[in-house]
Amino acid sequence: MSDCLFCSIVAGDIPGDIVFENESVLAFRDIDPKAPTHILVIPKKHIRSINELESDDQSLAGEMLIAAKSIAKLEGIDDSGFRTVFNTNDDGGQTVFHIHMHILGGRQMTWPPG
Repeated sequence: MSDCLFCSIVAGDIPGDIVFENESVLAFRDIDPKAPTHILVIPKKHIRSINELESDDQSLAGEMLIAAKSIAKLEGIDDSGFRTVFNTNDDGGQTVFHIHMHILGGRQMTWPPG
């Protein structure tokens, strides 16, 4: 999608601090981190939000989670712990409408979140 910020990062039109990439998934550091480690994992396929996922996207959604596991290990936060978050639509806090998972770590997470 031409007007999507994350699609532009996937296409290489906008630079990103890429930490992981495979055929289906791309992960990069958040430009406004909320924790010492704050990485976004996105599918290369444009999907607006969790509400737009189809049954054909099951393996892609799982691949995002497996990527999070690998990234946490690479970042050294797998043993201490980390949080994964999907924000969905306006009330859920989604600001870029391309499904993405936040990986947050490197500090103690509190509950409940904002």
